[in-house]
Amino acid sequence: MKVLVWHVHGSWTTAFVQGGHEYLIPVVEGRGPDGLGRARTWDWPAAAREVPPEQLREEPPDVVVLQRTRDLDLVREWLGAEPGRDLPAVFLEHNAPGLEPDDGPVPHTRHPMAERSDIPIAHVTHFNRLFYDNGRAPTTVIEHGIVDPGERWTGELARAAVVTNEPVRRGRTVGADLLPGLAEVAPVDVFGMGLTGLHEAYGLDPDRVALFDDPPQAAMHAELARRRVYVHPVRWTSLGLSLLEAMHLGMPVVALATTEVVEAVPPEAGVISTRPERLWAAVRDLLHDDDAARLAGKAARAVALERYGLARFLADWDALLEEVTR
Repeated sequence: MKVLVWHVHGSWTTAFVQGGHEYLIPVVEGRGPDGLGRARTWDWPAAAREVPPEQLREEPPDVVVLQRTRDLDLVREWLGAEPGRDLPAVFLEHNAPGLEPDDGPVPHTRHPMAERSDIPIAHVTHFNRLFYDNGRAPTTVIEHGIVDPGERWTGELARAAVVTNEPVRRGRTVGADLLPGLAEVAPVDVFGMGLTGLHEAYGLDPDRVALFDDPPQAAMHAELARRRVYVHPVRWTSLGLSLLEAMHLGMPVVALATTEVVEAVPPEAGVISTRPERLWAAVRDLLHDDDAARLAGKAARAVALERYGLARFLADWDALLEEVTR
């Protein structure tokens, strides 16, 4: 099956293209949002091929995975086809409602595909499906799958690790304002994209908070595994793939108990709470108790492998793609 899918979310797409299909990845001049092409910091198989828009009519896809309303227009422009009618389509919704400027207030956010009954919405968490008003669109949930990086935790560095993208711009949404409190109880290493200005924006001491801007995924996994504990301070998100990757690595987790985190992180894997002071106490305890950290990390990995394993993820997507192309 030829699957047209844009490179929108690198970590998610890394898992998706591990399946048994041919993946057509649009690429445009300048590699803008309409066609980023193949990832440069993730390892993708050869079955994920870059395809210029003008080539798509010569080898039309069997199905399209839409991820933005803009993708509907691109399919019409590039293929002269109406998604859902002329070309089988699925709309993959990555986000929790309320993250985009036009979303409207939560919990009354109406999904942009709510008026379409011919294109199913695939949510990545049950929380997202619950909180969106999906209208008459058929919906399903296909939870994340992770390419297993292996059990690599050593915890040799008594530091807390955080992964976040664009924390200055996204601010409270990703819990950037909570970093000063975390830094009071532990030295912190922040990994991610768009970290410039974080120290200045939140008065962070560079001696307590180190920044690792835009590391390649493999290098980031290696460094995360050396930190004692993974901290997820995000207030509002779908479900951070970096959190699931950390659990796969065998890291103990300390996380805000918001959105899907309460389903993803069991008590034996660490501590989740809506009280930052309880989280910081847990971080302090794990920094000083290597055995407790190791046991929590092993529990986190076991749960992650069972619930967010790659085989289940690909099988779920195979079933959905077969259904819409039948």
